[in-house]
Amino acid sequence: MKHEVFEKNSMLLLIGILVVVSIGGIVQIAPLFWVESTIEKVKGMRPYSPLEQAGRDIYIREGCYGCHSQMVRTLRDEVERYGHYSLAAESMYDHPFQWGSKRTGPDLARVGGKYSDQWQAEHLINPRAVVPESIMPGYPWLAQTKLDVEDIAARLKTLRLVGVPYTDEMIEKAKTDLAAQVTPDSRPARELLRRYPKAKVGKFDGKPGNEPTELDALVAYLQVLGTLVDFTSFDASGPNAR
Repeated sequence: MKHEVFEKNSMLLLIGILVVVSIGGIVQIAPLFWVESTIEKVKGMRPYSPLEQAGRDIYIREGCYGCHSQMVRTLRDEVERYGHYSLAAESMYDHPFQWGSKRTGPDLARVGGKYSDQWQAEHLINPRAVVPESIMPGYPWLAQTKLDVEDIAARLKTLRLVGVPYTDEMIEKAKTDLAAQVTPDSRPARELLRRYPKAKVGKFDGKPGNEPTELDALVAYLQVLGTLVDFTSFDASGPNAR
């Protein structure tokens, strides 16, 4: 038999295995060097606004990812509870991504717009005020802490280095856009919406004044999660489907 020579010579068999595995690896890996991205672009996705990005940084700082995931799997029970399964494109600007591996609390991938700003603010300050059975700790200091905005442009510039498509204009206007998102009915707010479509504008913590707090930023971030892709018109088969 032709394979008998391999069965009788272990060294030849080892070399043969290495050759076959190498060919298989090259076939799988080599095409990726000629592909710009393995993530299909989806209409509606954009980088986070400066306020949303600041809120995301606070989300990570406070360890929210330890109890909440941000990935709806394709399982039927998950889709029925949380909504459309998560797309790779929805995390393409997340550094790091927040998929998570544990759910002490519910998944947050589709939490944007599910509750009002007031509900989100109350829930973060005192979770049991709105969900009596909640075991989540409160974060009342967020409402009392002024948001540090001095380095927001530098943050966006750093994210651009790893592929987030912030333009020079976005970086230059970062502080203005951040302030505009908590100042409804202003000209800067209209400019913000031109750069960041679907950004929600308002005083998220419910307090008077236009000075943003850390609570403003965190609620702004939560309210954008899962809202950028219009799933009523999304075609999972792709733009080239017949």
